[in-house]
Amino acid sequence: MTERIIPVTDLRKQLVLPTIPSPLIPATGLLADKLARPLRDLRISVTDRCNFRCVYCMPKEVFDKDYQYLPHNSLLSFEEITRITKIFIAHGVEKIRLTGGEPLLRKNIEKLIEMLASLTTLDGKPLDLTMTTNASLLAKKAQSLKDAGLKRVTVSLDSLDEATFQRMNDVDFPVSDVLNGIDVAHRVGLQSIKVNMVVKGGMNDQEIVPMARHFKGSPAILRFIEYMDVGASNGWKMDEVVPSAEVVRRISAVMPLVEVEPNYTGETAARWRYVDGGGEIGVISSVTQAFCGDCNRARLSTEGKLFTCLFATSGHDLRALMRGDYSDAQITAAIAHLWSKREDRYSELRTINTDGLSQAVRKVEMSYIGG
Repeated sequence: MTERIIPVTDLRKQLVLPTIPSPLIPATGLLADKLARPLRDLRISVTDRCNFRCVYCMPKEVFDKDYQYLPHNSLLSFEEITRITKIFIAHGVEKIRLTGGEPLLRKNIEKLIEMLASLTTLDGKPLDLTMTTNASLLAKKAQSLKDAGLKRVTVSLDSLDEATFQRMNDVDFPVSDVLNGIDVAHRVGLQSIKVNMVVKGGMNDQEIVPMARHFKGSPAILRFIEYMDVGASNGWKMDEVVPSAEVVRRISAVMPLVEVEPNYTGETAARWRYVDGGGEIGVISSVTQAFCGDCNRARLSTEGKLFTCLFATSGHDLRALMRGDYSDAQITAAIAHLWSKREDRYSELRTINTDGLSQAVRKVEMSYIGG
């Protein structure tokens, strides 16, 4: 039996206190890193818990019944999340994505959404407030989420075939409940619903065309994500990656596609439109076509560590500043200092040397900071 490794534990115990520069750096809304990338998108993990055990994210052999989740008092409170969000907005953030774990497991999540929905961007516009969910509770909560101010929702769904989907979520959760959650979300008025399918070769790649056919012409936009080497618990191998080019080829062979321009700078998904007008799909090529060059995303873990890359090896403890005797001006300066020194481009480096880099670096788990 191979030894189990849970690298996320090490990262949760790290106490890397951010530097507070002197003199303090004020927020101008124009903050950029060393590669001239602005800060526009903040992804906030609100819980490290999930009721699925997806093989590419929280495999059951690692995240078993004995796995120790963070105690509640370690999590950022809703007030702390709102405070830090205001600071990030002052630096230019316009989009907030709530993630997990499974964010709908966080008690009273609607209250947090209501608090965040009251905030505006620097130019006075509403925040682009969205959430990623496995949809297990979406049908039950969609109306209250919409009423609280949630704008959009992204649903993870890796197969329409019951056996394949249950093998991937590893808790025997039925496809029909996820599809119902998507339908209810649309009916209550959540806009621009996206459905994310992680494609793992040899496990669910036979579902590429059936998924495309199902969502073609529907209100939802289906996006295919290359199986990524996030963390170490999923046993990632390059030969299990199905390139986005192959995904597009398979779909276009039966339902012709044409590539279209991105909606905005930094969009992670390349867009393809059905020639017959049946909507569009997206492909996220995080392995075969790195998009580090315009990455404008920061990630905040559920207990307040800031990560400047999905593939980071360490985080910076903003919770310690918020719970210490530090002012908003000092925290603002600390974040500015961190981002201004950012030069992360793991995916580009991995593209050059995939095997060597992925084996040498112990990276943060996706279940810890969200996708």
